[in-house]
Amino acid sequence: MSAGDMPVATPDFSGFGLDAAILRALDDQGYTTPTPIQAQAIPVVISGRDVMGAAQTGTGKTAGFALPIIQTLLPLASGSASPARHPVRALMLMPTRELADQVADNVARYAKYTSLRSTVVFGGVDMAPQTAALRAGVELLIATPGRLLDHVQQKTLSLSQVQVLVLDEADRMLDMGFLPDLQRIINLLPKKRQNLMFSATFSNEIKKLAQSILNDPILIEVARRNATAENVQQIVYALPSDQKRAAVAHIISTRGLKQVLVFSNTKIGTGRLARELVKEGINADAIHGDKSQKDRMIALDAFKKGETEVLVATDVAARGLDIVELPAVINYDLPYAPEDYIHRIGRTARAGASGLAISLMAPEEERLLADIEKLIKRTLERGSLSDFQPRERERRSPRRDESERAGREAYGQQAGQRAPRYASRSRGHHEVVDEFFLKPYEPDVNATPDEATESAPPSTSKPVRKIAALLGGSKRVERG
Repeated sequence: MSAGDMPVATPDFSGFGLDAAILRALDDQGYTTPTPIQAQAIPVVISGRDVMGAAQTGTGKTAGFALPIIQTLLPLASGSASPARHPVRALMLMPTRELADQVADNVARYAKYTSLRSTVVFGGVDMAPQTAALRAGVELLIATPGRLLDHVQQKTLSLSQVQVLVLDEADRMLDMGFLPDLQRIINLLPKKRQNLMFSATFSNEIKKLAQSILNDPILIEVARRNATAENVQQIVYALPSDQKRAAVAHIISTRGLKQVLVFSNTKIGTGRLARELVKEGINADAIHGDKSQKDRMIALDAFKKGETEVLVATDVAARGLDIVELPAVINYDLPYAPEDYIHRIGRTARAGASGLAISLMAPEEERLLADIEKLIKRTLERGSLSDFQPRERERRSPRRDESERAGREAYGQQAGQRAPRYASRSRGHHEVVDEFFLKPYEPDVNATPDEATESAPPSTSKPVRKIAALLGGSKRVERG
């Protein structure tokens, strides 16, 4: 069944038959009219059917699956303090820590006036508070795959009573190499359960995953597949790569942008661009995989509050960053994977608002732009920075420019023979996502609940070799 068979939009949330406690929580959040994905998904999820949801990011799909799950589990809610009365009944898997944290915050707000408990577990932070929350009992668990399996390894939770499984941003999970982890987690779940899968883009791999997990699912689509939001103005500026940094500062200043998310393909480029913007008097910060989880959360929080005007990020932040009124997104580098373009610009124009997406394209990135336009089936508007005059001191060294240009050209020559989606898309000196997020789960038998970070890599030091006595390896004896 497809979207054409879905019920028409409901004028308000009370029309779904939601409990008064849930409606009260929605009133606190100022929710009045359901979004299209919510209007279509909530009745279907409440009915118990499996769902394959295709929706652009920012359409409100979190409430689309969280509200009906809370409604379904309410008859099993208990006010008892016993952990046994609060088993994990709904498991919501997310590809990134930032997205998991955002979804967990929303779920907690929706279940505020019920007896259902929720918590979130993700890597890079102390396991002790997570373990304490799990042992106290929670019905709603939001998790990233790797840390969830860490807790399974530590025997701090059981998944034997899970009734609903949610895979959010499923396409991103596959891109980040989580398929082996997903299969292991699914094997730990009861065979009889409800499955909900949401993805912003559809690929052959996503369809194959859906066939292996979902049981006679209902397909819900609120927009054309692999499409960008219509209320986002998309502009491309063509210019040499050595002028990009100055162009970013120029665009932010001349347009008077006060809250901008800028995407770079590399961690080094991310930090360098943020420092250059600060030199120009722009309040900027950067987040990438080399920063600790604590530092990233501090940076995100400052950006959400408006204390930081510009946040420069790698694709690790392309999902899960929810700013209600983010006016603009700038692609400092065009993404290597065209699907990532959709996710990047989806950070703006959320909840029906308008937005601006600016992309800077160097000559060697023309193939990347062609791939993006082929995916979204539209030609992007070309703009001109006629009033932009970069200063000589802002230009980078010729050696660095030549190195990056060679890397981009190498990628362009290999674009016709791309690596599998599960593999890293990096080429030459470039990277798309941090290597940490591309590694499959490896249990750490020595992990302890009070560890503060992910397991350290094994020591590379070699054991001391014994040397034969004839070669001077025996213990020296003093002779009198």
